[in-house]
Amino acid sequence: MAAIYQAVYGRASSLVCRLHSTYVRKMRYLNELKEDDILCRQARTSGTFYLFHNLSPFLQKVGKKYVVPQLSAAEMKRMLEKLRETEQCLEKSVLIGCSDEHVPHFALDLGALEKSVMESELNGSFTDLRKALFVVDEKDSPLLASAQSLLRWHDSHQYCSKTGQPTQRNVAGSKRVCHASGITYYPQMSPVVITLVSDGSRCLLARQPSFPQGMFTALSGFCDMGENVEETIRREVAEEVGLEVESLWYSASQHWPFPSSCLMIACHALVRAQQPEINMNTLELEEARWFGLEEIVEGLKREPGSSKQDNGSLLPWFPPKQAIARQLICEWVKQQTSQPA
Repeated sequence: MAAIYQAVYGRASSLVCRLHSTYVRKMRYLNELKEDDILCRQARTSGTFYLFHNLSPFLQKVGKKYVVPQLSAAEMKRMLEKLRETEQCLEKSVLIGCSDEHVPHFALDLGALEKSVMESELNGSFTDLRKALFVVDEKDSPLLASAQSLLRWHDSHQYCSKTGQPTQRNVAGSKRVCHASGITYYPQMSPVVITLVSDGSRCLLARQPSFPQGMFTALSGFCDMGENVEETIRREVAEEVGLEVESLWYSASQHWPFPSSCLMIACHALVRAQQPEINMNTLELEEARWFGLEEIVEGLKREPGSSKQDNGSLLPWFPPKQAIARQLICEWVKQQTSQPA
């Protein structure tokens, strides 16, 4: 028995080590590309490219699915030649990752070229990112989001905020430098808390006027300067719905490209059941209310805007599975259904 255990454990341990070393090698290779302009420029000749047009990603429809094509360097060269564009435009690409085999991935915005011509040439379409994130495979959503955020950051940080002089980016696109002041600028994300409030038997969801009709989600808000996550959650819940948080706990985090590259920090918050009812901040919210378990479970089954009530208004529906808000809602359902009767 000991020999069997050792053999099984040894194989499992060996697999973990191989996976770990693959990850470490991959991360160190990416770091080398970010720090070495010559190496990164060479890597572009063997890398793959994700295309954007004015920050809208390029998608192709294959059957009923939408895929995010990766164009090889050779395919990019052929396309640029047909469009009578020089390879110099590849200098605007940004490094967004690499495969386990160390094939680097780049994102490139070709907003200066004619969109319809490229769509015809490549047999696809440039799609608004909000729509794209919810139709592509889950593994592609984070990549598109991070690629667009990095491209957007470069577009909006071409000048030094201190001197007003142009900043120069490195080849990988991982930083920009103002040579007049010596300041190095790195891409940044804004921390945002997203919180599912519960009183123990119900959870609170809300909607803003800008939301799609019928969609309810968890409360969210930007962290103020000097706040920690706990302070932000307590303040946001107090501001938006007039309730005081008793306890809270962390769930997960997610990069979110809207409105401009945010780190969504997802948490659960518990308020006392004896507290006064919701006192909604009408400047920020259109509606906020409590949902019971049964209503949440039914809402999770609905497609966006698919069901109407007798008065013609849409039945509540919740963010799609790619959004971390849905993870919070599903966790709350699981917690409720696992509690002893």
